[in-house]
Amino acid sequence: MKLPNNLLFTIKNQLVAKSMGVLALRIFGISLFFLSTLFITNFFDASLVGEYDFSRALLLFLGAVSLFGMHQAIIYYSGFLSAKENLGYIKKVYFKMVGIMFVFSVLILLISQLLQLKAISDLIPFPINETAIKTIFALFFYALTMLNIDVFRAIRKIYLSELYRNVIRYLPFLVAVLVIYFINDTELLVDVFLYNFVFIALISTVFLLFYFRKLSENNDSVVAISYKNILTKSAPMAVSGTAFLLMQSVDVLMLTHFTNYKTVAYYAVAVKLTLIINIVLASVNAVIAPQIAEFFSAEKIQQLKDTISKASRIIFFMTFPMIIILAIFSTFVLGLFGEAYKVANTAFLLLLIGQVVNTFCGSVGVYLNMTGKQKIFQIILISALAINILFNAILIPRLGMIGAAIATTTSMVLWNVIAVIYVYKKDKVKIFLTVK
Repeated sequence: MKLPNNLLFTIKNQLVAKSMGVLALRIFGISLFFLSTLFITNFFDASLVGEYDFSRALLLFLGAVSLFGMHQAIIYYSGFLSAKENLGYIKKVYFKMVGIMFVFSVLILLISQLLQLKAISDLIPFPINETAIKTIFALFFYALTMLNIDVFRAIRKIYLSELYRNVIRYLPFLVAVLVIYFINDTELLVDVFLYNFVFIALISTVFLLFYFRKLSENNDSVVAISYKNILTKSAPMAVSGTAFLLMQSVDVLMLTHFTNYKTVAYYAVAVKLTLIINIVLASVNAVIAPQIAEFFSAEKIQQLKDTISKASRIIFFMTFPMIIILAIFSTFVLGLFGEAYKVANTAFLLLLIGQVVNTFCGSVGVYLNMTGKQKIFQIILISALAINILFNAILIPRLGMIGAAIATTTSMVLWNVIAVIYVYKKDKVKIFLTVK
């Protein structure tokens, strides 16, 4: 069934307007993030910067384990409950998720204590040192922060979600960095990074509870989402989400194991610069994820296809020029972080190649998660992760950060292309860029 032109026009304009609003907040957030990074790399010792980047990478990985895919599942449930006209039930889902997340965080902490035993620690591809333990202690607060941010999105508070994700998440950290620098106590860099998430977790929870009071359940709509249901729905997303984040951080973690904190610092700047490209993809995904879940659940296939088609064009035509500019001026851009950081130029260019493919393939990961194909996505990402780890183990000892970049780019290209082909063959939906 073909949609009326005026309805198509409305869908497209709403998508563009929301995406641009989210993008504006993300640009501001990425500006704060890079302002912090520029200050740290120029005024803090490179070894200390590398220690901070190790903590950050470890938190991303373990945070994905603790979250267990629930920050993505809550978006699915919002679409499902909206279709049932009972979004208020999401409060009960949230509190169950927090309980599960707390248990997982405690288990990770207990396991980390066992991993400090020498016989076991020698088998781990990254150090279980004091920095790692401090990071694990902050794990629950990081996970709670990330869950709360996506719950705001699930209850249609998109701009508030992005405010926390991009402004409140970075601004207090920047202020704290400036303070420890001027009081000449730069050794606290990792500590203020971790305490920042304790602060955000607390204030975001207070705000979320306030908005929950405004949501009421529809007693006429019978919905029962148990702990088992949450775990079953989240598990595939957890595996795929953990695999995805591990692919983003395993290079940094393994560089820490095979090289030193200085090399980690140089390479991590190249990785962070790719975030400039990802903000467009992430901004569009933040808007369309609930729509994909809702349209698919309600079997509004044409609306689903039109939304995805528009999104893929927005993503590509806004990101490709940025990739070209960054590639041309790569040496200059890296030099802004300090003359020594130019050593990461080749690695940076290799990472940009992966980003070209990533943007061309659009919102394929979100589509798979929001349309009940989490297990397929899980298999694709695990396979790509295995290749990533293998390539990192082989290439980093020989090529250092260039080897890490090759491994990361190869795995990114593989999972994107395979996922796009699967979606097209299965649903006849073109996630990738199409020009009408």
